[in-house]
Amino acid sequence: MSVAEPALPGIEAGRVERWLAEHVDGLAGPVEFGLLPGGRSNLTYRLTDASGGAYALRRPPTGGVLNTAHDVSREWRFISALAPTAVPVPSPVAYCADSAVTGAEFYVMGFVEGLVLADSEAGLALAPRARARAAEDLVDVLVALHALDPVAIGLGDMVRKTGYVERQLRRWHAQVHATGAPELALLDEVHDLLARRIPAQSGGIVHGDYRAGNVTFGPDGAVRAVFDWELATTGDPMADLGWLASTWQDPGEQLPPTTPGPSTVAGFPARARLVQRYAQRSGRDVSNLPYWVAFSRWRSACIGVGVRTRYLAGHMADDGFAARLLTSAEPGEAGDRVVLAEAARDALRAAALLSRRLTRRKAWRGISRPTLSFSASSTGSSGSARRRSSRSITSSPTRYGGPTRR
Repeated sequence: MSVAEPALPGIEAGRVERWLAEHVDGLAGPVEFGLLPGGRSNLTYRLTDASGGAYALRRPPTGGVLNTAHDVSREWRFISALAPTAVPVPSPVAYCADSAVTGAEFYVMGFVEGLVLADSEAGLALAPRARARAAEDLVDVLVALHALDPVAIGLGDMVRKTGYVERQLRRWHAQVHATGAPELALLDEVHDLLARRIPAQSGGIVHGDYRAGNVTFGPDGAVRAVFDWELATTGDPMADLGWLASTWQDPGEQLPPTTPGPSTVAGFPARARLVQRYAQRSGRDVSNLPYWVAFSRWRSACIGVGVRTRYLAGHMADDGFAARLLTSAEPGEAGDRVVLAEAARDALRAAALLSRRLTRRKAWRGISRPTLSFSASSTGSSGSARRRSSRSITSSPTRYGGPTRR
């Protein structure tokens, strides 16, 4: 008999344990189930069997599942394909396509012990001497992922002929409109600006949510496993670097990150150092990175709207986050979504204005797309963003036009 008191939303403990007994070699019943907090998309549970063996089970939310979202079969495909490569992932254990077992498809993977650097508190828990190593390993694993040929590792059917940005703009635009969010006018404006400035794109594997909060680190800072492959696809690897850069807030920077991380803790290197290391190790041109940062901020705002909708509808089980959305914490988080979208809008507007001026003056011959700025202040950030958030969005006006050397 399984140990699951009180009952967990999304888990039919008896049925799941019977399925596990048939499909997981070496499993020793009974099994204890526990919901892991922190996930804002798919639900993750820790499974512990009678011998102390630990596994993780992933399934979609219990309701409010949007089209193309929460695809655990995609996660399973990617970790299975990556398991033999240099990219560390949890070991794939078993996949269940029968939604009758617990109301949805799910998969089981090995549980990787370690520290997940999801916020500054976690960053402080990592020894100071290991912090630089953690950031370097985070970049090096991303370089290793982007060096893989999806066809060579069995993901050839995932290769898309259409552009990554075009697909992503369609996807997130449709999903955010399905929520009926009050921020739609702003998000639509940024969508249109992004669509008009799409850069040339290359190909490769894209994780889709690559950040320190989706990685398990050892006490020495070494990356042990990358997880949460729900958004993985093929496309331009710069999307991952743009997302990582947008999550990596520098100390003193008031523009909020797209999602929390450890980077403001002493000992973690600045964002520019991460970008420099990626450019040097990968050999890729990163001059269009500011576009991808703007895209990431818009996408983060869209994701945040969806997360809010699912939690307030009661589809994400009770990990305490829904209560935060209904307290004084909610306006700040809502304000962050607006600030991020407005920062992206203002950067894109400024770049478009500069492009028109350069075209009229026929200056800087050969440059058709000036680089955007990482920061909001150098792009004329709007006063409305300041009014909607408790944080100012003023930050350093430093522009990034390629890897810097220190």
